[in-house]
Order: sequence, then structure tokens, then C-alpha cells
Amino acid sequence: MQVARSVILNPRLVPGGGALEMEISHRLIECSKKIEGLQQWPFKALATSLEVIPRTLAQNCGANVVRVMTELRAKHSKDEGLWYGIDGNKGTIANMKELDVWDPVAVKIQTFKTAIESACMLLRIDDVVSGMKKQKKSSGAPQQEEGGQNEGHTFGDERDG
Repeated sequence: MQVARSVILNPRLVPGGGALEMEISHRLIECSKKIEGLQQWPFKALATSLEVIPRTLAQNCGANVVRVMTELRAKHSKDEGLWYGIDGNKGTIANMKELDVWDPVAVKIQTFKTAIESACMLLRIDDVVSGMKKQKKSSGAPQQEEGGQNEGHTFGDERDG
């Protein structure tokens, strides 16, 4: 029911069967080849993560995943590969336009937005956690009080972590 609503509100469709994800992945890899150094890593990481969709489709239909993914990458490296995805019934590479397999653009956009927001949130959490670890390390060992002993502190106190 919600798919029909999404199509009525935004009537654009994209090829299904993981074809869109493989095409975006291929284009990101091509962009990363033009960039040098560490800046290319996010492009490659996103490209690899997008390949999870067609890989999962291939696994779910019982196909030889390595062979099918290799064939799909080869198809998308050519100009006519734009429409090729996984035929979930046969476990083969097929032209999604000919099979009439489509996904609503609104669903794809929301999926990509959610994935990117989740990744950004995880990176922020990682920055906070690593920042807290750096603060603890930079503060060093507690200073000893006069008399050479930390009175009131025994083995197993807060200094041990």
C-alpha cells in the first residue's frame, strides 16, 4: 500500500534487482580512480557498501555469488550495463528493463539518506569515544599527595579503570 502511495506522490522509478546500486558503485569506483591519497577511500568504501544489495539478492536466490557479482561488475563497466541486475527467480544477471523490475525513487532516496545518516552518527560516536580515551591518556597518572601515599585509596580503586 505504501509503495503505491510513494509511486503516486513521486512517479519516478529506477531499475530494481540491485542494478541501481551496482551502477552507482561502478561510478563511485571510477571517481575514486581520479582522486589520489586518502580522499579516495570514502568513495571506495561507499561503493563497496552499495554492492551489498545485489550480493544479498544473489545469496537469497541461491546463485553462485562470486560468479554473479563478477559478471554484474563486468556488465556495469560497459555502457549498456545500466539496466542489469539480479533476476531473483533464476539467480542470473538480467536486464531489469526487459523483466519490468522497478523500484520507486522515493524509497531509494530514503534508504540512501538513512544509511548515510547512520554512518555519520557512528562516526560522531566514534569521535566522542576516541576523544574520551585521549583525554584519559593525556591526564596521566594521579598526583601523589604529601607523605608519598594516596591516603584512602587502595588496590582496585578508580585509578585501575
